[in-house]
Order: sequence, then structure tokens, then C-alpha cells
Amino acid sequence: MSLIENIIRPEVRALSAYHVPASEGFVKLDAMENPYTLPDALRAELGQRLADVAMTRYPVPSYAELKRKICAGLGVPAGYDVVLGNGSDELITMLSVACAKPGATVLAPLPGFVMYGMSAKFAGLQFVGVPLKPNFSLDLPAMLAAVKEHKPAITYLAYPNNPTGNLFDAADMVTIIEAAGDSGIVVVDEAYQPFAQTSFMPRLPEFANMVVMRTVSKLGLAGIRLGYMSAAPALLAEFDKVRPPYNVNVLTQAAAEFVLDHVDVLDEQAALLRAEREKLALALAALPGVEVCPSAANFLLVRLQQGRHSADAVFASLLAHKVLIKNVGKMHPLLENCLRVTVSTPEENAVFLDALNASLAP
Repeated sequence: MSLIENIIRPEVRALSAYHVPASEGFVKLDAMENPYTLPDALRAELGQRLADVAMTRYPVPSYAELKRKICAGLGVPAGYDVVLGNGSDELITMLSVACAKPGATVLAPLPGFVMYGMSAKFAGLQFVGVPLKPNFSLDLPAMLAAVKEHKPAITYLAYPNNPTGNLFDAADMVTIIEAAGDSGIVVVDEAYQPFAQTSFMPRLPEFANMVVMRTVSKLGLAGIRLGYMSAAPALLAEFDKVRPPYNVNVLTQAAAEFVLDHVDVLDEQAALLRAEREKLALALAALPGVEVCPSAANFLLVRLQQGRHSADAVFASLLAHKVLIKNVGKMHPLLENCLRVTVSTPEENAVFLDALNASLAP
């Protein structure tokens, strides 16, 4: 056997690394980023704030002030705290590590965020995916059957879901949370909450086994990599035990604390993107052979009519026009011939629509 075969777990060898395509020179509409920057005056003030950061020192590991601002400004219930992560990806890793008892299982609807399954496998957990219905709603009987059979340590419910963009029925989610009971936690992933304007965060006191996880990435701060999650205090304390020390760097901490003092600016940007989402959806729906799926996120999933358009060909044509979106057609059978596009500024949306029209032309 080779060195790699001797030391690397077979389930890791079987995986592919998470691929992020090069985007320089493209209109980048593949990663659900907020295209708007801070106003010039705030950018200058932030620059000075960052210049004053003591980069020679480790962060204060309690992150007390940053957590206080998150709790106060982002709707965390009174009496509840947050655990911080280097993006929500690290939070998912923490959950996997904390819950990786021998034979434990992670459950999630599919198609969904790929890191749920990847993180489970990294930690040696079993992963069980339950297909959504063809309209991308939860298959509640199938989910409940899977909860009963596998007794998952973690069940993920993205609200709204990525890559489909829809909000699952809240009553169905509550039924799943209640069914999990004391045998497992249910993580409500609210990465796109600024665009959905609905949340399970205020309902944390109702459910001792629920975790609400968010990121500031989609709110407009993808580059600083900051996620946070909240849960019942005793449960959250257990997750904090596996958080690496100093996992949020001092520049991220300073930037987040500053921007949270001006969260109204980010809220205004989210409102602009919600308005653009509706305009873009109408424009796409008017194109022949294009079906637009309802979205409560900052992206749209479109399905191209089989036999009329090929998602692979349209994606390649868009690349030739220097427009980068996400070809999700091979992620899951329910996504066959589907593309996902980030909602951006009116100017970038217009560039995308022009390129798409050219790509759909006979």
C-alpha cells in the first residue's frame, strides 16, 4: 500500500475537494455575494479602525463585545448567547466534531448545502439525505421516517434552502424538530435570512434541541468570514468547547463590530436586492423555455426546458460572454437542467440577461 493509502481514511480519499472556480474578469454571479460596498465615508472610517488594530496580539478569546453587538442587533433572544465561527462552514465543523459519537448520523434534505454531508464525512459521521418533493418542498413523511429510523444526532434544515431558494413550510419544520426530541439537534440554517425576512431565531426558547445558525456573508460581509449560532445555553456551551481558540481574527472582529454599528446600511442593501430579485425573476420567466423557481434568498434557480435548452450549453455560452453563474444540474436528479444565478445590481443583472438571451438563441 502507498503512504496515502496507509494514512488517509478511505472516505476522505473518495471525496473531491470543494471547487471554487476562478472568476477574475467575469461578472461574478455564482456565489450569492452582496455586490454593494459600504458608502465612501464608512469605508474610510473602517479603514482607520482596521489600521488601529493590534495585529501583533491574539484576539481576546471571549469576543464579548462582538457577541454583544450580534445579540443586540441581529435578533438573538434575551438570555441567549452566540458561538462564533470562521464562516458558517466552521460552525458546521464544530457541530460535527461535538456530535461525532460512534455510529452517529447526520440527516438533511437533498438537494441542499453540500457542506452538511462533507463535514459529516470529515468527522466520521454517517450522512443520510432525504430527497425533497419535485417542487422542492419537504417530504415530511419521508423526513419523519428517517428521523425515526436513524435517530440522527444532527438534522439540518436550511431556511431558505440552497440551492433551491425556497422556504420550507414552518409547520413541517416544527414537526421535525419535535420528532427529533431528546435524541438529536435540529439546525436551522438561516444563511439567507436578510432576504427571507422570516426567522426561527425568536422561537429558540420554544425548542431545547434547536440551533439557529447564520452568517454575515450574504448580508454583505463575505470577505471577513464570520458565522454565528445560538441555542439553549447549556447546549451552546458544549459546542463552544470544540471551538478553536482565537478562531475569529482581529481584523474580522474589528470589521464586524464596526459594520454592526451601521447595520441599517446592510439592511437597505438587502432591500435593494429583494426588489431586484423580483425584477429579475419576472424577466427570466418571460424567456421561452425558462422556468423560475420561487426564491426567498438572494439567488434564483432556473430550470431550462428539456429538449429546448441545455444547461451545460447555456452555462458554457455564458462563460464565453464572461458571466459566471452556477451550473447545478449534476448536483442532484431534482436539479436536472437547472442553473443558479445570484441577484446583483441592476447593471450586472442586465449584463446577465443580455448574455442569457444570446445563449438561448437558436
